[in-house]
Amino acid sequence: MTVALHVCCGPCASACVPRLTDAGHAVTLLFANSNIDTEAEFARRRAAAETLARAEGVAFVALPYDHAAWLRDVAAGYEDAPEKGARCARCFRYSLAQVAAFAAAQGLEAFTTSLTVSPHKVSAVVFAAGEAAAAACPGARFLALDFKKKEGFKLSVRRAAALGLYRQAYCGCEFSKRKDSR
Repeated sequence: MTVALHVCCGPCASACVPRLTDAGHAVTLLFANSNIDTEAEFARRRAAAETLARAEGVAFVALPYDHAAWLRDVAAGYEDAPEKGARCARCFRYSLAQVAAFAAAQGLEAFTTSLTVSPHKVSAVVFAAGEAAAAACPGARFLALDFKKKEGFKLSVRRAAALGLYRQAYCGCEFSKRKDSR
């Protein structure tokens, strides 16, 4: 099966790609992250994801960065929502809708996301966003894979270090930098 893997960052995806390829899937990394607060941070995370793609020998695609659209369509009115709250659920839906559309347009058989490797993300909320994105996009199929399982986060830390990948200290949006957000 050909799978589009939404890449939130290179370190998280570093645990996901081998699990997908070991299961026999062809993988395309899709970097769709307009939630990231600055173009410089977006570029650092994109570079880490590209490094991972080269190391794994998989395809890499990055969607254009448009933080202004993300602020308007996702964060407006939710700026004070806590981390893991309504703003995050909206963000997952926004990004995964883009991934679903990409997968369907490219004729890929399914899509999934590296978001579930993080202990800071609630997999059920990510899965609901993925299922909603698939339901709204004819031809898209979401694979609900919890990459936290089998020590996925620990694997991501080890692999990111081994590959020299940039590891960020916050989710990506300016709101996740607040001390009270975690």
